Amino acid sequence: MRTFTLLTSLLAASTCACAQTPTASKSGADTYGKSITAADLKKHLYFIAGDKTEGRETATKGQRVAAAYIAAHFKKLGLKPGANGQWEQYFSMVQDSVTASTLSVGKQTFTFGKDYLISVRDAKDQDVKNAQIVFAGYGISTEGYDDYKNLGNLDDKIVVVLEAEPMGEDGNYLLSKNKRPSAFADARAKARTAGGKGARAIFIISPRLADPDVLKYMAPSMSKTRFYMKENLMQTMEYIPNTYLVSPALAEGVFGKAVLDSMTASVKGNRPYTSATSGPVNLSLKKGTIENKSSNVLGYMEGTDKKDEIIFITAHYDHLGKHDGKIFYGADDDGSGTVSVMEIAEAFTKAKKAGKGPRRSIVFMTVSGEEKGLLGSKYYTDNPIYPLANTVTDLNIDMIGRIDPEHQSDSNYVYIIGDDKLSSDLRPISEQANNKYTNLKLDYRYNDPNDPNRFYYRSDHYMFAQHNIPIIFYFNGVHADYHKATDTVEKISYGMLQKRARLVYYTAWEIANREERIKVDRHEK
Repeated sequence: MRTFTLLTSLLAASTCACAQTPTASKSGADTYGKSITAADLKKHLYFIAGDKTEGRETATKGQRVAAAYIAAHFKKLGLKPGANGQWEQYFSMVQDSVTASTLSVGKQTFTFGKDYLISVRDAKDQDVKNAQIVFAGYGISTEGYDDYKNLGNLDDKIVVVLEAEPMGEDGNYLLSKNKRPSAFADARAKARTAGGKGARAIFIISPRLADPDVLKYMAPSMSKTRFYMKENLMQTMEYIPNTYLVSPALAEGVFGKAVLDSMTASVKGNRPYTSATSGPVNLSLKKGTIENKSSNVLGYMEGTDKKDEIIFITAHYDHLGKHDGKIFYGADDDGSGTVSVMEIAEAFTKAKKAGKGPRRSIVFMTVSGEEKGLLGSKYYTDNPIYPLANTVTDLNIDMIGRIDPEHQSDSNYVYIIGDDKLSSDLRPISEQANNKYTNLKLDYRYNDPNDPNRFYYRSDHYMFAQHNIPIIFYFNGVHADYHKATDTVEKISYGMLQKRARLVYYTAWEIANREERIKVDRHEK
């Protein structure tokens, strides 16, 4: 990361100030910024993070209720719909689940969810009749180590392997030659190898399935996916057989405990062994897929003389939904950002009605799918409504309503992330707006490229940054209620929410009305 000196900052700030047109400098930004109030933010948040939206999980009724509320607000303000004449930009989400599965070996029958599991996202429908099972050690085949060298033809057979990879006498993994397992230990690598040998399926013996508490957690998550974006499905010509996790008890039932123990001990001791076989195996798997829609909500304000240049102000309005009868309200994450975008939009609308509209156009966008991997913002940047080449910046708000443990003694702060990664202009503008209007402590600790939390990569601004669009990410840090049902509206610090939202507004005001477009002169993505 480049060094940004105090002198550089002062010179850049001075340049920004001098570059404003007379209209912009006399526009009275503070008049309209003060219309962003704690009371209005609270009013909106009590709906967005209330019972009616049911935690706003992507592609659910609660998310759609929240989207309608935001769109109605944008419409009431007099913004224009952004999504090709619609307030919402829709994208498809799919959910896979195991609808039926059977497994028998000889006269023994095993139960899906108890004796064996499969990651349904990667699985394919399967119907295997009278196949043979073969033990193949760790299921690794590479130069200097080959579990398959004496197994012969494996066409249409099912391979059973151990998790991980062999270890040497020195306590290091044999293939990686250190304490970290090699890439050969990965389940997908084992499946790819087995598929290359002709196997119909691979069973990986997992001691985790012997623990009822772990199994109780794993079974639901592996047999049914959350909604994910249809467009993200990867197409491949490579054959990878279905990969099942099986319990030690199932493996013992197939081979017999004594035989399995003997083979396992030999493999782990790097000694030769004779592979046992068993069968016949009858195995079936059927998947079901549900397709649903989610959406980003967009409101557009046209600029004046620089209207072809676009500023985005964003937040994600989705959260985690309902689980085990509890609503995960997401008041801070990211109800706080959502209502801030709504209030910032209202402040700009009031300014425009008074004849003080922004020179550049502004898109106020709340996205869904963030909690599932930045899906909504990725969909937008993959399918932009306004040219990305004309997009000046994205000011993204994700959690600005709480105080983290680091600032309990002084809550007058906000974390600023990413403001110097792609442009040398943004930090001076941000600091100038803060010094003039809000006087928050701008905490840059999470802007460090070596930040182990990697917050820069974990919210929607990052999808814009991938396209060389300068960004600022506003954040209050994590707290004890993060991603819990206890992230509720009464715990929000509405005074700080107001102050932080105003900072975003004042920064956007400066960017929207300055003479020069934000430079893109850095490339630290």
